Amino acid sequence: MWRVMVAAVALGSLAACGDAVSPQRYAPQQSTGLRLLGTEAEDGFARATEPREFVFPADHGSHPEFRTEWWYFTGNLATAQGRHFGFELTFFRYAIAPMAPRPEDASAWRADQIWMAHFAITDTQGKQFIARERLTREALGLAGAAADPLHVWVEDWAITGEGRGDALHVNLAARDDMSALSLSLVSTVPHVAQGERGLDAKGSGSGNASLYYSVPRLAAEGQVTIAGERFDVTGVAWLDREWSTSALEPGTVGWDWFALHLSDGSSLMFYRLRTESAGASPYSGGTLVAADGKRTRLNAEDVALMPLDEWRSAATGVRYPVAWRLEVPGSGIELEVRPYLEDQELALSVRYWEGAVHAEGRGPLGPLGAQGYLELAGYE
Repeated sequence: MWRVMVAAVALGSLAACGDAVSPQRYAPQQSTGLRLLGTEAEDGFARATEPREFVFPADHGSHPEFRTEWWYFTGNLATAQGRHFGFELTFFRYAIAPMAPRPEDASAWRADQIWMAHFAITDTQGKQFIARERLTREALGLAGAAADPLHVWVEDWAITGEGRGDALHVNLAARDDMSALSLSLVSTVPHVAQGERGLDAKGSGSGNASLYYSVPRLAAEGQVTIAGERFDVTGVAWLDREWSTSALEPGTVGWDWFALHLSDGSSLMFYRLRTESAGASPYSGGTLVAADGKRTRLNAEDVALMPLDEWRSAATGVRYPVAWRLEVPGSGIELEVRPYLEDQELALSVRYWEGAVHAEGRGPLGPLGAQGYLELAGYE
C-alpha cells in the first residue's frame, strides 16, 4: 500500500536536534501525526513520473534521491496446533533535505535521513495486540539500507537476506520487552509491479505517484515470542515496497488498504483513497494476481467496498470500520472481511489501525476464504 505516514512532530523534533544530540525514541501520541506528502515544497528531490523496470537486487535497497520510502512486511502465522498470530514489521526512510555533498567538518551525528520502524504482534488466542516503534537518524550506523546483500535496519530491528530476479529470501528480526519476532521468508510467486508497470498514480498532477512493487506471497517460518513464551510458527507474508516524493492531492483524507491471500492461491491488493466528501478517489486501485501468475489491474470502479461493523478505540476515541464486504464483480469475488481482533490500533507517533484479518465468501469456482491485512488511516 502507498503509505505516506511520517510522524511530523517526531521527525521535526529529531531533525531540529542538531548534530550534537543523540537519537531519541518517542512516546505514543494520541493525535494522528500524519504528514501527507505534497503539502510543502519538494524542490531538489526526484519524482515518480515514468514507469520503471525494476532491477534486483538494486531496487530492494534504498532510493535516497526520493523523499520517502518504506519496506512493509505483514503476515499471518500459526503454530502446529493452530494458534494464530499476525505480525507487522515496517521500516520508513524520510529525507530531511535533498542529497548533497557532506562537509568535511560535519559532525558524526549529522544526517539527512530519518528512519522509523514499527513492530506489532497480534496474539489472537491471548486477545492482545502489542505495537512498538523506533525512531532514529541515519548516523553512526544506527539505521540504513543496503541492497547486496540486503540489509535494512533501525538499531537491532532488521531485514537481512538476498534477492535476485524474482527470488527473494530474507530474515526478519525484531524484539521489545514483551515480544519478539524471528522469521525466514522465501518468495513463492514472482514480484508484482503495481500501477502502470510500477508507476502507481495517486493523483492527477505530474509526480503525484509512487514507484511500487509487491512480493505478494512469501512462505514464512520461524518463532514468535510473547511474554517469554516462544512459539514455532509457519505462515504466509506480504511485502510492499514504495518510494516517492509527492503523491497526495488536496482533498484526500485517508485510505483503506487490503492485502489478502485467497484460498484458491490468488492474491488481492486494493486500496481506496478517501476524499473529503467521503467518496473514493478515482485514483484508488490495486491488483488481482491469479494462482498461475496472471495479473489483473484493478481500478477504482472495479472493486465495491461496504463497511459492515466499526470499532471504537478506548485509548483514542476514534471509530474504525474494521469489517467490510469486498466485491470484485468482474472476477466473481465476494468476501466478508473481519479482523482477528478488533483492537489492532497503533497509537504511536503515527496513529492508524492495521491488523490481521480473515475472510469468507465466494469466488468464480465456489466457496472462497482468505487471510491478510487491513490498514485504515486518516480516521479522526
